[in-house]
Amino acid sequence: MTDENRDLPTGSGTKENIQMVALRLFSEQGYESTSMRQIAEELGFTKAALYYHFKSKEDIVRSLMESMRAQVTELLAWARTQEPSQELRRTVITRWREIVHAQGLRIFRFLGSNARLIRDIKSESGQREGMAAAVTELFEILTPPGASLEDQLRVRFALLTTNMLGMAARDLDADEDDILEAAARISAGLLPPGF
Repeated sequence: MTDENRDLPTGSGTKENIQMVALRLFSEQGYESTSMRQIAEELGFTKAALYYHFKSKEDIVRSLMESMRAQVTELLAWARTQEPSQELRRTVITRWREIVHAQGLRIFRFLGSNARLIRDIKSESGQREGMAAAVTELFEILTPPGASLEDQLRVRFALLTTNMLGMAARDLDADEDDILEAAARISAGLLPPGF
């Protein structure tokens, strides 16, 4: 490490801390109105320290998306190896909720209100459709062959209920954990009987 980088904050939690602070500022002020300088100041970093970890705001957003995509890809890889069952459906819904819970509502509010920005940012692997393709495959894994249209929709709603939280809970005066737990119960209740 060079002398100028000696005092840079490092460690496994540093990037996550930067992501969360940036996401909070993006949510409070808007993405366009938030500067890298503001993010650095909020963290108590120099701009050089922030740039050591992320080259731009877009890089921060990309890393948030990549982190979530990696978790969804891991869930999908596991689900592919399982036999279709009611237990599989409930486990996938639970693990999906845990992914969302780890990210918090802010990311979904940000994603919902910045859809164009998100659409324009490519992942590091150059894939824009990675998350959508993974979700589509999860729908297929969770939906038994021959399921009625209503049951197909119930499976999809059960999985996507959690994703809609950012918009649905925007003005609710409630604790984030309580909102996430209520959404998990609703999501599980949407699965068709016997699924």
